[in-house]
Amino acid sequence: MKRQKIKAAQKQLFSLYHATTMSLLVSAFQRGVRRLPRCVSVIHQTCPESAHQPLPGGITVERRVNPIFRRHLSSMNPNDFIAVSLIDSITFEAVCSDTLESLCDYFEQLVEEAAFLKSADITYGDGVLTVNFGEPYGTYVINRQSPNRQIWLSSPKSGPKRYDFIPDKSKVNEGFWLYKHDGVSLHELLQKEIGVIVQKEVDFLSLPHSKRLDN
Repeated sequence: MKRQKIKAAQKQLFSLYHATTMSLLVSAFQRGVRRLPRCVSVIHQTCPESAHQPLPGGITVERRVNPIFRRHLSSMNPNDFIAVSLIDSITFEAVCSDTLESLCDYFEQLVEEAAFLKSADITYGDGVLTVNFGEPYGTYVINRQSPNRQIWLSSPKSGPKRYDFIPDKSKVNEGFWLYKHDGVSLHELLQKEIGVIVQKEVDFLSLPHSKRLDN
């Protein structure tokens, strides 16, 4: 009987450890962190806060959260908890192609209408859209990331960003691309930055997959 209680306690302890570890790995993956922070330590840590969980046989295990990881969680944007993949791979490929092709066409139109951007160069292929405005504006790169089901942006003004597609569940293949860390969509950012470069009013928000769900 005693041995059975010990085995049951060990089994539940392993399940607790496994569930905690998986939860932390998912959180770290969502933030794109390659090196995991110090996360949850299980059994006999020195953190002042703890949660007690009873096991069979009267054994008590203390589950404590490392203070470093607690600060890490408290600093996260609520939008970080949006699921990494809200769409399947087929839907992703379709909406991503629509997005990049429409952006390519619109960039070409804007450059053609801006006489002072004669040296600008736009290329699109294999899921990579490159818009080189020349000096002093720099180059924008917008590319498909199929493994992550994201669109990545490299902006000479605001730096790198990774966009997740937020689908409209009431419509097929509709939604918008959101950067979860600041809550700004891909097209909203381009609307702001590209308008300054081409020195005219632009309308990226009329392109496919640019409108927020509450619009």
